[in-house]
Amino acid sequence: PRPPRFKCGLPRPCPPAHFAFRLVSGAANVIGPKICLEDRVLMSSVKNNVGRGLNIALVNGVNGELIAARAFDMWAGDVEELLKFLRPLHEGTLVLVASYDDPATKLTEESRRLFGELGSAVAMDLAFRDSWVFLGAKGVQERSPFEQHVRNSRGSNKYEGWPEALELEGCVPR
Repeated sequence: PRPPRFKCGLPRPCPPAHFAFRLVSGAANVIGPKICLEDRVLMSSVKNNVGRGLNIALVNGVNGELIAARAFDMWAGDVEELLKFLRPLHEGTLVLVASYDDPATKLTEESRRLFGELGSAVAMDLAFRDSWVFLGAKGVQERSPFEQHVRNSRGSNKYEGWPEALELEGCVPR
């Protein structure tokens, strides 16, 4: 018999009043990232809605409905587009982030601060070609427990010029 399958491929179901999620960063500049919430793939290469930089899905933290999903090129793009996306967030909006290729080159002090306000502990230190996955929310008071970061390091990179891909899964309270 096959083992039971739970939302977003989690090993067990989430408790009531929680959303199941899985975030996978891109691998080098070859395999794109993936963002899943409640068994719905919000962003992926298959959906053709991911890109180099930061891939971000905004979700209503009460009902789980997708508000918006966009990729922001942090190598050659305009960081102002990212700021316009993050500034107007409403209290309780979940923010799911998966990096691909380069998440940090164009980040500004303001964009890093905005991620910090969403609960990120590493946004201020994010650097060229780092791997990063993060789930935060507008209005949180503490650091999010849902964050992973691997620094781009010539000595420890899994791929030539890039660190390993990251995968983060769990249950986030509504």
